[in-house]
Amino acid sequence: MTSFRRARSEEQRAERRRDILETAAAMLDELPVAKISLNELSRRVCLAKSNVLRYFESREAVLLELLDAKIREWLGQLGAELDNGIDAAATAQQRADRLAAVLSASCAARPVLCDLMGNQAAVLEHNISTRVAADYKRAAIEHVQVLARHMRTYVPEFGEHDAERFAAATMLLVGATWTHSRPAPAMRMVYEEHPELAVLRIEFADVLRQLLEVLASGLLSRQGPSTIR
Repeated sequence: MTSFRRARSEEQRAERRRDILETAAAMLDELPVAKISLNELSRRVCLAKSNVLRYFESREAVLLELLDAKIREWLGQLGAELDNGIDAAATAQQRADRLAAVLSASCAARPVLCDLMGNQAAVLEHNISTRVAADYKRAAIEHVQVLARHMRTYVPEFGEHDAERFAAATMLLVGATWTHSRPAPAMRMVYEEHPELAVLRIEFADVLRQLLEVLASGLLSRQGPSTIR
């Protein structure tokens, strides 16, 4: 481990924070969130744990900021994916179904994002200060608004209110579906030994797509019969 040198300027502090976040991101390419420890993060970034805590108040604060960055990255790329996957000439119902399919495939291609979202409420939002929590929640509201704008672009029939409802629910469903699609070893063994129980096993992309289809169809139906044709 190298000796610690205090960052003297805001630029140096920002660089040190980036190093920590990039190291945590690299670790998540190898390990699930549950296996990321502050001790190992400190070792890999070549700082004492106490020095990492000069820049982030906890392991959870590191991961929460990383989740924010991953969501921003995803939303920045999502528009092109939706452009390629949705036919603007299709019916509202067809476009809503394609929206669900593109969203589920897009999330499935980003396992680190899904793992962070799956651990958000149970892990990442604990052991942080109210300042960090408030900053993250303000960012989360912005993310929902950005996602809702994507929704309105491709399914304008939702309207502003329902687009935001769909976007917020999508964020929740990604995390919940990811968590339930990663059963513990004992559960995996049960599914293998008892095929009649395997019906309960969840395949992430498929189940997420189905849930989003049902949600989108329900929101469209509330607009009236003419909307879904």
